[in-house]
Amino acid sequence: MTVLRVATIAGTVAAAVACVVTSAYGAPPAGLCQNADPARPVVRQLPWAQQTLDLPRTWRHSTGAGVVVAVIDSGVDSDHPQLRAGGKIMPGRNLVEPGDLPATFDCDSHGTAVASIVAARATKGVGFRGVAPDAVVLPVRIAERAVVDGQAEQIEPTTVATAIRYATEQGASVINLSLSSHRDHTVIREAIVYAQSQDVVIVASVGNDQDDRSTPLRSYPAAYKGVLGVGAIDASGVRVSSSQLGTYVDLSAPGGAVVGATRRAGHTYFSGTSFATPFVAGTAALVRAAYPGLTADQVARRLVATASPARGGSDELEYGAGVVDPYRAVTEDLDAAPPVPLRPMVRPTPDPVEQARIAFQEKRISTAFVSISIVLLLATLVLVASVVIRRGRRQQWVASRAVEPSAQRDKDEPPDQLFLFPPPKAES
Repeated sequence: MTVLRVATIAGTVAAAVACVVTSAYGAPPAGLCQNADPARPVVRQLPWAQQTLDLPRTWRHSTGAGVVVAVIDSGVDSDHPQLRAGGKIMPGRNLVEPGDLPATFDCDSHGTAVASIVAARATKGVGFRGVAPDAVVLPVRIAERAVVDGQAEQIEPTTVATAIRYATEQGASVINLSLSSHRDHTVIREAIVYAQSQDVVIVASVGNDQDDRSTPLRSYPAAYKGVLGVGAIDASGVRVSSSQLGTYVDLSAPGGAVVGATRRAGHTYFSGTSFATPFVAGTAALVRAAYPGLTADQVARRLVATASPARGGSDELEYGAGVVDPYRAVTEDLDAAPPVPLRPMVRPTPDPVEQARIAFQEKRISTAFVSISIVLLLATLVLVASVVIRRGRRQQWVASRAVEPSAQRDKDEPPDQLFLFPPPKAES
């Protein structure tokens, strides 16, 4: 059976702050989530990713209000303190277990973290919040866990395709796919084409299988036409070493040790392109709210056009167009018209009269330079000759001999100069 893997790096680093646990959480149905993740401590400081993107100045222009972002993942805990506000998390659909179950619970925290990076609302005393805090999340549950026994969860392509079609039919205008595969799956490609025909922006992670620069890797759905492929950078602005390289990398976003919400309560640190992707999906929601008349393709092109240069370099295989910039994406004026090609340079036809005049002037200048040089040379020779003749007549053309130095040493005299201190006494 052909499978896909959730694009994440196994393991998280728990926040070293006070633990807050609440009894209110999106409880899974009986019999599910036998080994569910516990609540985590609350991270109160402002995370580096939110500092880098400087989101508050962007929210003066757009908060993503009214935009539905589908998170196709492991489910979303709808009772997390930053996600439980009325209407923030839609019921969604559970495609893992049989029956008509919602996707508002999460055994793993992977989907909850992704959703929180997209749309978590502010909570007093907590620095973390989502990129588009007024956007609405539509969860679609396609996996129970991102990692099973140290290996990425395996997902049937038909399940992913069904989730994409469902999200499209439920009115999502942005779809977040934090998953990747090295194979081109026809059912997923066709589902993406369908979503794009319904004006949906699709954002996908590029995967975390890179171990060197010499091995080219494929990544789907990031490589599909019109899909925004997202790579991950760390706090220094450099590509996370596992973030895959390729022409399918369209943008980069924070993805190394970024803060995300966990099931039940609290936060932890996550790494991988899975968590870079929602920064771009959230920015797409900001743009869709600020410019409702833009098509999905125009939104994607705006995100690429307004990306900021990556501090790690300009290699497009690593960083794409650069690092997503929410503020520029919602504020900059872009010219929708295609660039006007420059007219080819036409060399002017030489004017023979002008060329003859220039040649005549150059010849005159050259002749004058030679004449002046000859005159100066002759004058120098005459001057030297006159000096020699005068000295020869004075000495009656007899060679002179240098005066031999005296055997007695002359007394040293101080040089003629101004003294800042009293001059030395003359010797007796």
